[in-house]
Amino acid sequence: MDSSQRKGGGEVDEEVGFVMGMINEIISSPINMILVLAICFLFYKIFSGRKADDSSTPSGPPPLPKMKKQDFTLKQLKMYDGTHAEGQGRILIAVNGKVFDVTRGKRFYGPGGPYSSFAGHDASRALAMFATDLVKDEYDDLSDLNTMQMESIKEWEIQLSEKYDYVGRLLKPGEEPANYSDEEEGESEQSKKPDEKKGD
Repeated sequence: MDSSQRKGGGEVDEEVGFVMGMINEIISSPINMILVLAICFLFYKIFSGRKADDSSTPSGPPPLPKMKKQDFTLKQLKMYDGTHAEGQGRILIAVNGKVFDVTRGKRFYGPGGPYSSFAGHDASRALAMFATDLVKDEYDDLSDLNTMQMESIKEWEIQLSEKYDYVGRLLKPGEEPANYSDEEEGESEQSKKPDEKKGD
């Protein structure tokens, strides 16, 4: 039994000695060090290139075109929860009276996502109270919220406006929608051009 333990220990010592010898050989020669670094770099390029190729392949339908600006009732907004055919899979949410197209964030707001309850709804109260189950089906004037909660809603509104397209307003009951025409958008773009010329 002692002799078998010695044999096993001797084999381990030989393997450790071999590995240490290889490491010493690599460290002692600058050429070997350069070759090892070059091999590591090539492996890195090969595997990172494969990951980039995998991510560049489209993994679903093409993105939807930009939505024309319009105002929404709560009933109309519900059509845009990512599941209705009428909404073409588009996902809209309202925050602080503004409606945002969050379709690009489908993994968060789409079916099965952590914020899927916001899709097609006014998410203001839920965001103010930090609770995803507080989304209401009727109009919510938020009049019972305190100043801190209203500030939280405004911060969410700013974050969404920086990341997603603003597509219109959430209408109060009885409120009429605004008329957003293509001509108005064209005029606003043209009004920027003279200013750009002044800067030149």
